[in-house]
Amino acid sequence: MLKVRLMGTKNDIVWFQKILQRHPKIEVLEISELYSNKGTNKYYRAYAEVQKSNIKSSR
Repeated sequence: MLKVRLMGTKNDIVWFQKILQRHPKIEVLEISELYSNKGTNKYYRAYAEVQKSNIKSSR
């Protein structure tokens, strides 16, 4: 399992969360809410727990 911190604008974080959730080789266990970064109103952070998916890819 990996714990990943995502940092960026709200739109960037939502965009990347969708990519993670749709990827066939990644299983998203949990995604936190958005937290604002200190000193800025533009950038936020979120935390995700992911692991390798058990789905075998057909080649």
